[in-house]
Amino acid sequence: MQKRTIPSREIEEKNAMERAAVLCSQRECCISQIEEKLIGWGQSTEACERIISYLIKERFIDERRFCQAYALDKMRYNHWGRQKINMMLRQLGLPTAEREEALRLLPDDEYREILHRLIEQKLPAIHARTDYERKGKLMRYLAGRGFGLDEIASEVENL
Repeated sequence: MQKRTIPSREIEEKNAMERAAVLCSQRECCISQIEEKLIGWGQSTEACERIISYLIKERFIDERRFCQAYALDKMRYNHWGRQKINMMLRQLGLPTAEREEALRLLPDDEYREILHRLIEQKLPAIHARTDYERKGKLMRYLAGRGFGLDEIASEVENL
């Protein structure tokens, strides 16, 4: 990690630690998000490591808890599928075990209901000449939302 300093925003390490703790107490954060903030506040690599280890020790940061909250929120509010949620968690640098556990804990009935609702909303808006073309467009749309092809196929067959 490179040190970037922004003189006008540079703050002391103790103040940065307090600000990071407040940020983490307001919402769930992962290490990479806090690291990005600390660098923006002009903290050195060593200071970032000290602050992050303090936040983990005091349980302000818990990547397992973050993964579960992130996955549930993205499923419920953004209507994302498991694949897209997993990809975004991977981009945040979260461990595989935590990602898989968070995805496994998503409620299946709610997940299927969201998929079904997306199908019902999108189907009338699709313009196609044949049912085959309509089905293909619908499947591409749902795959883009992060749903697996097997999940999509089984739900589309039930229509």
